[in-house]
Amino acid sequence: VQLQASGGGLVQAGGSLRLSCAASGRTFSSYVMGWFRQAPGKEREFVARITWSGTNTYYLASVKGRFTISRDFAKNVVYLQMNSLKPEDTAVHYCGARPVDVGTYNYWGQGTQVTVSS
Repeated sequence: VQLQASGGGLVQAGGSLRLSCAASGRTFSSYVMGWFRQAPGKEREFVARITWSGTNTYYLASVKGRFTISRDFAKNVVYLQMNSLKPEDTAVHYCGARPVDVGTYNYWGQGTQVTVSS
């Protein structure tokens, strides 16, 4: 199984970025896909998740209303659209996958850096 994250970059506060996570190596129909982030000196934190069916999403409170997680069945890609970015969103962002009936993410992408300047 491989997860390939991309789309990070440098953006000014108030700007937008769209992260992508390309998944391959198995069928993800019974998986939950998530985005996490880790800022310097801090622990990795949950940002958003979506069931592969797309029927269920959940967000970190501080990003709700600004970020949107979605997936493309045909391309096996999960997206994180990030709008109204703030300097505190600066972090390495990771995508992860876990079986829907398991609480632990067991597949991870390599991370993509998001930097928001003030």
